[in-house]
Amino acid sequence: MRLRTLCSIMAGFVVLSMTSCDSYSTKGGWLPSSNSTFTYISTSSSPKTIRIIDTRNEEAFFTLRLPVGKQLTFRFLEGKGDDPIYTPDRMQWEIWDAPKKNGRLSNQLTVPPAAARSIRVEIRPVPEWPEDDERYRLRVDLEEDRPDHWTPQGGAMPEKSSTWPN
Repeated sequence: MRLRTLCSIMAGFVVLSMTSCDSYSTKGGWLPSSNSTFTYISTSSSPKTIRIIDTRNEEAFFTLRLPVGKQLTFRFLEGKGDDPIYTPDRMQWEIWDAPKKNGRLSNQLTVPPAAARSIRVEIRPVPEWPEDDERYRLRVDLEEDRPDHWTPQGGAMPEKSSTWPN
């Protein structure tokens, strides 16, 4: 009897933890539904531009040219907008390095109601390469960026400083 009760409690905790945590994926997360989060990932073979259109006037109220290697995740909160007619809902969104499974959506925007929204995803021409990473900005890969002493013609070696290893 004790084992059955313990297993029931554990199963309850598992179900509760799965339904209470956000999990972002292009397939909809743990329990996909039309009012869960939406996630789009831009890759070299599928670079994306995401537009969310107000179908009442066919104008885009949100447009994002998602850089390659990034992910856009957003969700709509019904009834959290600032105008009961034109923008009754709120959209929370975030851009991350892909893939990111969970995190806080820190940006927000009031949006038209669900019946007046359309998500349109455009695939840009391929291939498209990711932007250069700032951490590697000072790398010396190109021949014209190399110091003289690295070239076939040669050049004077820099003076040895106290910071150089022996």
